[in-house]
Amino acid sequence: MSLVVAIFAFLAAIVFALIGVTRVGAWSIERANPPAGTFATVNGTAMHHVHVPAGSDADLPPLVFIHGASGNLLDQMVPIRPLLNGRAELLFVDRPGHGWSERGPDNETPTAQARTIAALMDHYGIGSAIIVGHSFGAAVAAALALERPDKVQGLVFLAPASHPWPGGGTSWYYDLAKRPLIGRLFVETLAFPGGILQMDRASQSVFSPNRAPDDYTTRAGIRLVLRPSAFRWNAVDVAGLHAHVTALAPRYREIGKPAMVISGNRDTVVYEEIHSGGLARDISGAELVWVDNLGHKPDWVAADLVVEAIRKVAGQPVDLAEAVRLVEARIAGDAFGPVEPAANAPELTPAQ
Repeated sequence: MSLVVAIFAFLAAIVFALIGVTRVGAWSIERANPPAGTFATVNGTAMHHVHVPAGSDADLPPLVFIHGASGNLLDQMVPIRPLLNGRAELLFVDRPGHGWSERGPDNETPTAQARTIAALMDHYGIGSAIIVGHSFGAAVAAALALERPDKVQGLVFLAPASHPWPGGGTSWYYDLAKRPLIGRLFVETLAFPGGILQMDRASQSVFSPNRAPDDYTTRAGIRLVLRPSAFRWNAVDVAGLHAHVTALAPRYREIGKPAMVISGNRDTVVYEEIHSGGLARDISGAELVWVDNLGHKPDWVAADLVVEAIRKVAGQPVDLAEAVRLVEARIAGDAFGPVEPAANAPELTPAQ
């Protein structure tokens, strides 16, 4: 056997071994994180979701929750649902290609995903709702308000990614994973083992400077993003975000809905001044709430504040300043993980 053939055989063996590791890993992740809800096919897409009917004494309008990059519906449902059970009709969705939802035939932009989510709302007869979008999900929420304003009663943006940012770059592995051939090889071989090794550090980076709960990745099913198809679609979403918001942001002035923007001044994932400040500037009447020493995860770290923001958008009397004060007092001493702003793009690490 020649040296060249031997080297080729050795490399092929490594590739097939990595494919095997990835397939077994994906199988084990799915076994550990089965679907939490049900499925409905809308816009040609089997959408996984959790629908919670309103209680008899509900005091809030319907609420729709749109998760960020690298996540799934558990990322908002786990911390927020216990605070809202019975108070409103709740709809938590896996965005197309994420969690257990199919990608579907045409869901590669936030606007297209907004159309599919609107179709799911129609499936349940939800006329209009307060839309709660975290990070990448904020871009989808804004697109929904522009595409289907009839479905939107109000908006709550959590650590949003909504505007063009300097350079427009993303992490190298997203740019690689989205490519047609080499990207598919990457997600079938290296993305899973690399992601497993980096998961805990990446999660803490997203929460920083606040502490990520020890069981966060398990409770929120974050490892689902390491399956090859989910990793690839996540990469396509993230890599395409800059072009999308560059085109859509000039239209935000058309949004005529009540809006709240909750942002931490220590967010290490997105440029909060660009995104949160931009939404408050561009949406007439939008209220921006800055929380001192809060990172990129208000849905987990400040779920009580999120509920108060929802109530205010719904028109209820709320002492939002007091709600902010309570959160700030609770997290004043937090100093976990990196504390410097992200160097390039939004949606760098799970779950955003």
